[in-house]
Amino acid sequence: MPVPLLDLKLQYQTLKTDIDDALLRVAASQMCILGPEVEALEAELAAYLQVKHAIGVSSGTDALLMAFMALGIGAGDEVIVPTFSFFATAGCVSRLGATPVFVDVDPVSFNIDPALVRAAITPRTKAIVPVHLFGQSADIAGLIDVCLDTGVPLIEDAAQAIGTQWADGRRVGSIGLMGCFSFYPTKNLGAFGDAGLITTNDDGLAVHLKQLRNHGMEPRYYHAFVGGNFRLDALQAAVLRVKLQHLPQWHAARRRNAALYTEMFVKEGLSEGTGRISFDEKNSVLLPQAVNEDSGVTDHHIFNQYTIQVKRRDELRTFLQSRGIGSEIYYPVPFHRQACYAYMNVPDAHFPVSNALADRVLALPIFPELNAEQIREVVVTVLEFLNT
Repeated sequence: MPVPLLDLKLQYQTLKTDIDDALLRVAASQMCILGPEVEALEAELAAYLQVKHAIGVSSGTDALLMAFMALGIGAGDEVIVPTFSFFATAGCVSRLGATPVFVDVDPVSFNIDPALVRAAITPRTKAIVPVHLFGQSADIAGLIDVCLDTGVPLIEDAAQAIGTQWADGRRVGSIGLMGCFSFYPTKNLGAFGDAGLITTNDDGLAVHLKQLRNHGMEPRYYHAFVGGNFRLDALQAAVLRVKLQHLPQWHAARRRNAALYTEMFVKEGLSEGTGRISFDEKNSVLLPQAVNEDSGVTDHHIFNQYTIQVKRRDELRTFLQSRGIGSEIYYPVPFHRQACYAYMNVPDAHFPVSNALADRVLALPIFPELNAEQIREVVVTVLEFLNT
């Protein structure tokens, strides 16, 4: 039975009437960029994310770039980032002429290690950027301690974690100085193209960011500083407003699917369960662990990805492909191993966790519409591979 990694056509069919109506509403208005549709989305997202200001922008990458620009980050500055993440986290630092400082991640959550962040602080450090990877929060408490001790601001990369809660109930993106979100179509809340969001609780910073996204212009044709074209399209905002209403139930469905995967993997004897365990003959598959599962919050993990670790990962992926089962590797090359950063001569041995993850992580289908029969097909196919 074929099982896609993601089925956006199925999602669209379930929302077709509402989405089509929203698109036609924008077409009739001919308010195509920013405007009332974007303002309405911003208000709805600010309420959902528990922040004072939510500013719609052109992409998650541009949200990060804007955050760095707003802090005046440039040549000679350093920004601490995890080495295991999507490239935009480091790439936006480099685009401004600053230096990304790579830090290894925790082996359980795959998120940046606060102790290593503290060790990486220098007088040139201008920001700390945790990535709430795969849908669960980085160690906010540990990172806030570092920020308070050093005075370095926290910029949250929440591109994969819209709605995720830290153990105290706060949603990620509402805790640091700024939060950056992506609405790329494959995200839990996805647009019909590129779109993003930047959040803050700082009134003055919000004003600056809104001006920054529109070429630094205020009033019209007057430019106090150089910004960029980071504006959000009204069509994307309209689609996101429809989908946002369904986000809580989609999160619940992803958690349900993750729990079913874990139950089946354990039942089939492929793993002892979630947690920090080692590979051996009995534990052929390491399963993802929700680190805040016992906190009592609802969205402790929204499972943007369900990422297992397995030996012979590349062979397994080829085997799954031969059976029509989708999977993806997030991410095969950590930042410190990327060719564009070879000039930095960063010692590979400094990143043992990220190096190991890059060799063995594999994301399995986890989208909300996935059913139990499809999940069982994935698990049985993995079992068949491991028994060969």
